[in-house]
Amino acid sequence: MFTKLLAATGCVASLSHASCPHPPALRMNHVQVVGTHNSYHREVSLNERAVFEQIMPAPENLYYSHASLEDQLSHQAVRSLEIDLHSDTKGGLYSDPLIWRLSNLTNATAPFYDPNFFKPGLKVFHVTDADVNAVCHTFVECLQQLKHWSDNNPTHLPILIDLELKCDAPYCAFGGLCAEEAVNWTLPRILEVDREIRSVMPSNQLVTPDDVRQTNMTLEQSVLQHGWPKLDDVRGRFMFFFDNDPDNDSACTAIRSIYRSNGHESLQDRVVFTNSVEGDSDAAFIKYNNPTKGGLAEIQRLVRKGYIVRTRADTPITTLLEKELSMYNASWPSGAQIVSTDWPAYGMSARYGWDYVVKIGDRRVARCNPVNAPEACDESQLEPLQLDSRTHLSVKKLASVRHP
Repeated sequence: MFTKLLAATGCVASLSHASCPHPPALRMNHVQVVGTHNSYHREVSLNERAVFEQIMPAPENLYYSHASLEDQLSHQAVRSLEIDLHSDTKGGLYSDPLIWRLSNLTNATAPFYDPNFFKPGLKVFHVTDADVNAVCHTFVECLQQLKHWSDNNPTHLPILIDLELKCDAPYCAFGGLCAEEAVNWTLPRILEVDREIRSVMPSNQLVTPDDVRQTNMTLEQSVLQHGWPKLDDVRGRFMFFFDNDPDNDSACTAIRSIYRSNGHESLQDRVVFTNSVEGDSDAAFIKYNNPTKGGLAEIQRLVRKGYIVRTRADTPITTLLEKELSMYNASWPSGAQIVSTDWPAYGMSARYGWDYVVKIGDRRVARCNPVNAPEACDESQLEPLQLDSRTHLSVKKLASVRHP
């Protein structure tokens, strides 16, 4: 598995080469990166806001916008992204959201008009009929943006992509889409995720379960006994995982159990990793959003065993309104490989009267994992990035930020 280094990137067999300076034991789960939550999200336009505040519970929690995916990767040092997907096999299912109708918007006054919304394929937005603005409106469009960036930055660390398969229909009673149309993740529709990924990304830009799993072993056994691929072998690649909860979720038709059924228990021939349960054959990635209290020790235990874990440093907008840092303070020492935030850049939180930001700092996009990285790990060689000279706010500095 992954026996060839990425010659096109300048990495060669000799690890003494400047582009590949790491000891052989450094693997992709030995680093810690910043990810963004709802990475595609753009808040509602001013034309939508009056209606939005009437129909959306706690609308202030959705008043945040992200830069384009490429800008997050290039200028905000983000190395993990989250994308919400909605199935639309016929096309046009989500082309006329309720909020636009209630706001009397036309094609000219709506926040966007994308003809691809009328074509079959996976769509990208947050909440059906209410919160639909995004930096890319179809999954293929998002993937094309990611591939374009990767092709121009071929030595980047593997980018971890969190996919949440959505099936929400909260406004059926008000004239919006109803559950019988939105709750639709059958196996063919889930496999459309795999198909669209492969339609854009060639195999040499992917890390799939088949790449990690060893012969005659489950995926979990392979990860825990043989480890993840070496870091230099997976530069320039993307790894996708489902965010959906691992237990049977009736609202979303048990996505994990459907995806791994009928001989795919270890995700054979699948593209996407699952959010799984320790001890199951497909367990390699585990989502553990809250690193506080018992979460800190539990995440550290999972990371030491060999799983890749995603946690969160904050929740919108509560973290800012309450100036509450417990999740932030616990996320870094947890060793979770992905520390997810809604605030990856300076200035994004200023509208709430606080200079909160989550960054690795020192012009880097990653750091050696504090829980499982080998001693020889050299942070300066992981993936330097030419950013401004400001480093991420330390816990001490964040705690001393003066409240307005």
